[in-house]
Amino acid sequence: MTTAYDFSATGIDGQPASLSAYAGEVLLIVNVASKCGFTPQYAGLQQLWQDYRDRGLVVLGFPCDQFGHQEPGDEAEIHNFCSLTYDVDFPMFAKVEVNGDGAHPLWTWLKEEKGGFLGIDAIKWNFSKFLVGRDGRVLKRYAPNDTPESLRKDIEAALG
Repeated sequence: MTTAYDFSATGIDGQPASLSAYAGEVLLIVNVASKCGFTPQYAGLQQLWQDYRDRGLVVLGFPCDQFGHQEPGDEAEIHNFCSLTYDVDFPMFAKVEVNGDGAHPLWTWLKEEKGGFLGIDAIKWNFSKFLVGRDGRVLKRYAPNDTPESLRKDIEAALG
């Protein structure tokens, strides 16, 4: 059985990163962008990370430029923007594709585990979110307009 911990990605610093490093943690996996109407959600994601990391939540940000060219920068620019604008210090990764033939394997798996609205698997926009339980299985999928604050009840349940 495949779990989120079976995947790896490239960190925003260019170094390989295995999600197995987070085994046993609750994950909130989000496709992010710096120039999107939902970009202010970075503040809420950072707050979730600060509030729950000691209990086992890890927020994972995956920049994506597939929606309206809203993540045009390179990894250094993305990192600087997130750090300086929203004080983000949760784990961030190199830019990925979440849809299509070039979709990162993690995102292909996430979509297979929890289909979207009306059974449409494709990620519709930036700041789509997946909550993964301590067992590495997807618990829930959230739409871009679901705010980080609105996820607290589900996160607390997943953390036990």
